[in-house]
Amino acid sequence: MKYLICGIRTSRIVSLPVEMVKIADIELGDFPILLAPMEDVSDPPFRALCKMQGCDLLYTEFISVEGLIRDAAKSLQKLDIYPEERPIGIQIFGGEMDSMLRAIPLVEEAGPEILDINYGCPVHNVVCRDAGAGILKDIPKMVALTKAVVENTRLPVTVKTRLGWDANTIKIDEVVRRLQDTGIQAISIHARTRSQMYKGEADWTHIARIKNDPSIFIPVFGNGDIDSPQKAKEYKERYGPDGIMIGRASIGHPWIFREIKHYLRTGEILDPPSLDERIEAVKAHLDFSVRWKGPKLGVLEMRRHYKNYFRGIEGAKSFRERLVLEPESQGILEILEELHGQLMQSRESLPV
Repeated sequence: MKYLICGIRTSRIVSLPVEMVKIADIELGDFPILLAPMEDVSDPPFRALCKMQGCDLLYTEFISVEGLIRDAAKSLQKLDIYPEERPIGIQIFGGEMDSMLRAIPLVEEAGPEILDINYGCPVHNVVCRDAGAGILKDIPKMVALTKAVVENTRLPVTVKTRLGWDANTIKIDEVVRRLQDTGIQAISIHARTRSQMYKGEADWTHIARIKNDPSIFIPVFGNGDIDSPQKAKEYKERYGPDGIMIGRASIGHPWIFREIKHYLRTGEILDPPSLDERIEAVKAHLDFSVRWKGPKLGVLEMRRHYKNYFRGIEGAKSFRERLVLEPESQGILEILEELHGQLMQSRESLPV
C-alpha cells in the first residue's frame, strides 16, 4: 500500500510559465526546483515532504546497478515509488556496460518517469569502480555507457555530473555536448570537481558558459551552494540555468522549496517554519519511515534528521539527544509533545 504524508501546511504555488521547461514530455514549469539524489537522505518519506513543499522533480537515492542485478535487498528497496512523488527519476550508478544494461528492466518495472545516471558521486567506494565521478577520467567510456542506456530504455534519460575530475581536467563543455548527442534529455551539473568533494565554492561560471552555447538545447540544471531563496534568485539571474537542484540545504528543511518559489514569485521572504510545523514534519516523516521500513529500522533511520529539523531552536538540544536514544516511535511522539509544551510555555513566560 502506498502512503501519503498529510497534515503539513504548504503554500499554494501558482505561476504562469514564460517558457515551459520539459524533460521529454514531462512539464516542469518555467524554472523548476529539483531535489538532488542524496544517499541515506532522499528516501520516500523525505521526498514526500519535499514534494509537498513545492519540489518540481524528485530523484531517488543513487542505486548501484550491481546491487540491483544481484537482488540486494537495500538496492531493490530504493526502487520504491509512491504516487505523491511523481514525477520522479530513479538514479543509477555503475561502471560496467553489461551491468548497466541488465539493470534497465528493473528500473523500468519500478515505473519512474525518468532514468538518471550518476556521474558525479565523489566517494572513494564508488569512484574506485570507475562509477560516479570516477568516469570523469574516461569521457569516451562515459559517452559509450550513456549511449547504450539511452538506446536500451523507453524512459527519458538524464545525467548528473560534476565539472571534471580536478581543476586541471575540467571538460564539462565537451561532456555536455557529447552526452546531448547520445540523446539524453537533460543534465544536472554540480559545479565542483571531484577533487573538491563538497568543499570550496561551487563555480557556476561553467554553467553560464554552457547555457550561452547555442548548440546546447537540453535543459541544464545547476547544483551546488544554493542554500537560500536570495541565492537561488541571484544564481538564476547571474548564470541562467533552466532550473536549480537543491541538496544539502533541504536536509531537515524541506520548506526551502516553498521559500525559494515564493521569493522568486513575489520577492518576499517567508517566515521560517514555526515550531508546530517542524514538529508536524517530524511526526509525518517518522510515520512514513516506520510504515516503509518497519518499527525498528524506521525509527533508527530517523535519528540522522532530528538535529537538522530543530537546528536553531533554543532549548531543543536536550530533546534532540533524547530523540536519538529513544527506540520506540510512541516514545518519540511523547518527547515531541513534551518539547512542544516546554518551548511554548517558555515563550509565553517571556516579558513583553
